[in-house]
Amino acid sequence: MLQSLPILNLDDAKFECTFGRGCDGVCCREGRPPVYPDEIDNLTANLDKFLPLLRPEARAVVARHGFLTPRRRRVGQPVLRVAGGWCVFFNHGCVLHQVGAQEGDKLRYKPCVCALFPIEQDQHDRWYIRQKGYKRERWDLFCLNPCNTAVPARESLRDEIALAKRFDDEEKAASSSAPVATT
Repeated sequence: MLQSLPILNLDDAKFECTFGRGCDGVCCREGRPPVYPDEIDNLTANLDKFLPLLRPEARAVVARHGFLTPRRRRVGQPVLRVAGGWCVFFNHGCVLHQVGAQEGDKLRYKPCVCALFPIEQDQHDRWYIRQKGYKRERWDLFCLNPCNTAVPARESLRDEIALAKRFDDEEKAASSSAPVATT
């Protein structure tokens, strides 16, 4: 039997993405997620798929400067550029999500921070679901307020939980196969 990912507040968390049903994608407003080297390679290799779908101003920014802001970093990684106040890959929703969904995997091209949202790890590497009032959540988004939906996060975030589990398993495998220092 497949062991599930331990998530601190999974039994109580509620989450429902209401993009297109009252939310205009505010999580992508000024969105500057970190992008890891393998994600950069994936985006670069598939950029031709995304460019025609970008907003004209975002397409111009990407053509001139690329999709990363190299001098700005989060967790040591470059971040995605913003054009007109929105992530360059936002155009009536996430272009990366749209293209991935058309190809059968909505999370395929999204940076892991975006793909996992609202799942995150705390400073002790324990997984939790971001919720208003939990772990001093600062972002006041409609979707992070458990009072705004009855949908259990366990149901609405199945794909994201599976992805977090895959990341968690890969991290554990990498750390267990690391050479042990001996004296």
